[in-house]
Amino acid sequence: MFPYFSTESRNVCLGICTDELNPFRSSVALYFCWPVIFTVYNLSPGMCMRPKFMFLSTVILSPNRPGRNIDVCLQWLIDELTQLWSSRTLTYDVSTKQNSFMKTTLIWTIYNFSTYEMVSGWSTHEKLACPYCMENNKVFTLTNGSKTSFLDCYQRFLPTNHMYINNFFVSKVEKDVAPRIFWVKNCITWCQSTVTLCLVSNLISRKFLVLV
Repeated sequence: MFPYFSTESRNVCLGICTDELNPFRSSVALYFCWPVIFTVYNLSPGMCMRPKFMFLSTVILSPNRPGRNIDVCLQWLIDELTQLWSSRTLTYDVSTKQNSFMKTTLIWTIYNFSTYEMVSGWSTHEKLACPYCMENNKVFTLTNGSKTSFLDCYQRFLPTNHMYINNFFVSKVEKDVAPRIFWVKNCITWCQSTVTLCLVSNLISRKFLVLV
């Protein structure tokens, strides 16, 4: 998609990950700590996951979970990543002992499913919780508990001759196929054809301490 970026080997590909951390190993914590770590994926697989090649960029401290307000703490990080992508940065190449221009891109993010909701804003506890199936799912609501259930929804992804293709919950054989993969170009088309205006009233005070 961006051949001019991949042809320059000195351009940097980054990955970002974050999760809740309790430094005191106690179940009763007075605050929540969220470290934001960068990983350089220009390195080999055996090197990029070593601690010495991981960079701590931000530590978010808060008396409560940031929730979807975590974008407030990451706004400066998003601005810098946008700047590194849109404009070239002057760097020094040690191998050639010359100055060169470098661009940086964020290729993916790594976090668990609950943090995925906080960072992306996509609800992970309703009928559209699966970012793969989206509206093409077979979620149903329990009669007594009124809770959303994803039981046996995985069988569409199994081969047709699999031993667990039989749906034990409703006593029938699953004949539907897995939904199509939602590629980037489909996402762009979907966003262009769907215009949503959200008016959000946030009455919760945002109390965060961001360490950079």
